[in-house]
Amino acid sequence: MKKDWPENIEKELDGAPEGRMLLRRHPGCRGEEEPGFALPADGRGKAELFSLFPGVELAFIRCCSGRILCCHEAAGNVLEINHCRNGRAGWSMKGGNAVYLGAGDLAVHSRGCCADSEMNLPLGYYEGLSLSVELPVLSRDGPALLREAGVSGESLFRKFCGSGPVSLPASRELDAVFEMLYHAPEAVRLPYYRVKAQEILLYLFAAAVPEPAASGSYSAQQAELVKEIHDLLTQNLEKRFTIEELSRRFPINASSLKAAFKNVYGMPIATYMQEYRIRQAMKLLRSTDDSIAEIAAAVGYESQSRFTGIFKKAVHLLPSDYRKLYRGV
Repeated sequence: MKKDWPENIEKELDGAPEGRMLLRRHPGCRGEEEPGFALPADGRGKAELFSLFPGVELAFIRCCSGRILCCHEAAGNVLEINHCRNGRAGWSMKGGNAVYLGAGDLAVHSRGCCADSEMNLPLGYYEGLSLSVELPVLSRDGPALLREAGVSGESLFRKFCGSGPVSLPASRELDAVFEMLYHAPEAVRLPYYRVKAQEILLYLFAAAVPEPAASGSYSAQQAELVKEIHDLLTQNLEKRFTIEELSRRFPINASSLKAAFKNVYGMPIATYMQEYRIRQAMKLLRSTDDSIAEIAAAVGYESQSRFTGIFKKAVHLLPSDYRKLYRGV
């Protein structure tokens, strides 16, 4: 467990009011009259948009929320490239599939593929970027370097807009392409982003595209069912449900349940629930004066000593030391 995450993202969202995504559009971005993104009442976020070339825009997104509503039209001629740096994000696609990304993963799809314009954030936080490309504009006014390599709106449309969404799992190659985008020096950000956007499009143009069946997409219906199971588990922390109990209670067999939960939340149920309990304990340690024993019981541990041992292993601090560190008491 990254003990400073999502605490770090919460610090970086200082000044962002609940229920709003603070949006900063740099000169040249379209849609000044559009809200861009919307959040539920308990969500907070920040987004920063850059216009790189005609028809090509880059958005950095950071938020603590369960979902983001992206306010754009479902256009089949707009290619959207999403990279997840931290957290998880998912989309429901037309045809009944869903695609979820974890840290380091990449998804490529046309805006016409989305069943709706909502990003689901199953871990409750997210940091990533989105590169949107108007394919006809790229063909007409794209950079000379891309034209020289044969990269055009038509070639990207043929590769990525025919058989549904494509997702690429985290790899050293993807890290090399994307990670420095999050660390560009302030003085050269815009020209640097322009260079990197061309690198991304060249990389995707040359990359092997996985078959849809191996591309990270699966049943949106199963994803929704898994969210119901997640709600049951997280709203009843005092109980310990077995896989067999859950599969009897919900219309899904045990093997499908385990696979679908891992696809949506990025880890097996038992691992996720242990991390969830620790996250909740961290929040209570920061925000309440409850005793360690009371907090242990609140997150589902009958034994304070067992809770303390699991907490220290996950966070590398005793609960009392964690409270002192974050509250100064």
